[in-house]
Amino acid sequence: MFEFFRRHTRVLQFVLVLLVFPSFVFFGIQGYSRFTGTDAQVLATVGGYKITRNELDNAMRERVERMRRQMPGVDPKLFETPAMRKIALDALVREHVTMAAADNQHLVPSDERLGQLFRSDPEFAQLRNPDGSLKQEAVIALGMSSGTFAERLRDEFARRAVLQGVGGSVIAPAAAASAALDALFQQREVQVQRFETKDYLAKVAPTDAEIEAYFKAHSAQYRAPEEAAIEYVILDPKVLQKGITVSEEDLRKYYAENEKRYTVPEERQVSHILVKADKDAPKAERDKARAKAETLLAQVRKNPADFAEIAKKNSDDEDSAAKGGRLEFFGRGSLLDLKPFEDAAFALKPGQISDVVATDFGFHIIHLDAVRGGEKKTFEAVRPELETEIRNQLAQKRFADAAVEFADTVYEQSESLKPAADKWKLDIRKAEHVTPQPAPAASGPLANPKFLEAIFSSDATRDKRNTKAIDLGANELVAGRVVRYAPAADRPLAEVKEQIRSVLAGRQAAALARKTGEARLAALRAAPSTALAGEPEAVSRASPRDVPRPLLDAILRAPASPLPAFVGVDLGDPGYAIAKVLKITGTDPAAGTAEQLRGQYTQLLAEAETRAYYEALKKRYKVVLTGAIDAPADPAADAGASAPPR
Repeated sequence: MFEFFRRHTRVLQFVLVLLVFPSFVFFGIQGYSRFTGTDAQVLATVGGYKITRNELDNAMRERVERMRRQMPGVDPKLFETPAMRKIALDALVREHVTMAAADNQHLVPSDERLGQLFRSDPEFAQLRNPDGSLKQEAVIALGMSSGTFAERLRDEFARRAVLQGVGGSVIAPAAAASAALDALFQQREVQVQRFETKDYLAKVAPTDAEIEAYFKAHSAQYRAPEEAAIEYVILDPKVLQKGITVSEEDLRKYYAENEKRYTVPEERQVSHILVKADKDAPKAERDKARAKAETLLAQVRKNPADFAEIAKKNSDDEDSAAKGGRLEFFGRGSLLDLKPFEDAAFALKPGQISDVVATDFGFHIIHLDAVRGGEKKTFEAVRPELETEIRNQLAQKRFADAAVEFADTVYEQSESLKPAADKWKLDIRKAEHVTPQPAPAASGPLANPKFLEAIFSSDATRDKRNTKAIDLGANELVAGRVVRYAPAADRPLAEVKEQIRSVLAGRQAAALARKTGEARLAALRAAPSTALAGEPEAVSRASPRDVPRPLLDAILRAPASPLPAFVGVDLGDPGYAIAKVLKITGTDPAAGTAEQLRGQYTQLLAEAETRAYYEALKKRYKVVLTGAIDAPADPAADAGASAPPR
């Protein structure tokens, strides 16, 4: 019942979602937001609380750091989109709304209740040691202290309680569930006949007149888009690192200031004897248990070598008793509600035996078996890590100033990117056939809509001036310059004739397929006993086979009486299809058992009720979205705006 600290190599993945849900976001440029006053920009309000851009961006950084610890190769740029920032803001709003409701409804768990919830919730099974305590690895992996972990867990349980009260009370009547599930997962036996466009292509031949008429009506679709050959430079902290050197003195000073980070956490292994007595047990029972523990303490102090045998015979912790009371190594802060036990263990010297220690579980006698860790890594061992870290920090700090200066340079010396490239030792990159819309395989600046918009501005295309500095997110700035520009132009018919011929042939073939299919459908309805080619097959939403979704929907909407029923569906470019509904065979077994389906129905109903309740809470706590969240503010724009006119 009370084996404490069993080692595991992995921490349950969902802890990232649970504990960093409020920061389920990734970050953009931050180094110089303080220069533009955007830190305090309010993005949303929940009651009287203001969610600022700074709060959102701080949450982004925290999330990214944790993701990097879990997946070192992840690229934060993948998540720098307006959609992800919208999800992030929604998450912060949800956090504050549910936390406000939890406070008002007194749903925040006490220390005692928090411990009970953690020990009993099956979601945390892989985060608990056998005795119910928190694994030290979980705290270390998340970069938290046990206190921070406990407070985040407390908030999470409080927020859960707000919505679980609604979702957990939903009852789905059997009749309603059965009717809904039958409609959703009903299975029908059908025969299908298809009239595919590709089979009719040989029967159509667009004329030159048709091609010319189509070209005249749709000439805008066949214009050659404007395009440019460009060059551009990127400024980021990695570039600035190249010019940074760190002295030996600074390295040693940083090492001394952060020596705790380079010290292996001390861990202890103990054996213990437990005399069980719940903290809520009657006083007489607790007193009796303490007396027994005192008697056992006297025995082990008289014969310390017999500790294991005495534990096997007398300890109420069955798991550890079989091992002579032996527990596995654990570190400081790994217990949420058993601090007296931990404090006693860390007060002992190897071989010492504690006095009787009282906890919520009863009374313990602790023997310190071994100590490991506590060693500090030498300066020489961590020197490369120190240098990299300091250079990163210095580059981030320099970037704040360099960003504004970079913006000024590309603006004031707008005839060339060379001054900026020379000043910061940047590579001047080149790209051909750039268009206002990102190419499918484009990446970096060439996939950034703001940069492409700047490239195709009149200043850039007409006057061949540098663009302003554009924020790419993740502490990157880019400026570009058009070297050669070709405006959009009409293409001659001869150049696109075959392309138009293909389009018209497809449309004509699809129309012929539809006409043939509609005629066949009319004939079948006139003679319902006519059989279609092919074997009948059972279809449903759970088992659609290869039936297209529009046809499947039509099959399931067809009247159940009389049968057979016939339906026809225009599939658009692929052609036309008809189906003969032969019979209805009830709920598809592939969808699950009746019990499973009813459970799914109840869950969906609970989710709908929960969403409705949350929307009501948002109104109650007066949630208002007040700011744009597409990206952090562009300081380069401000810098450019303040520069002298050309």
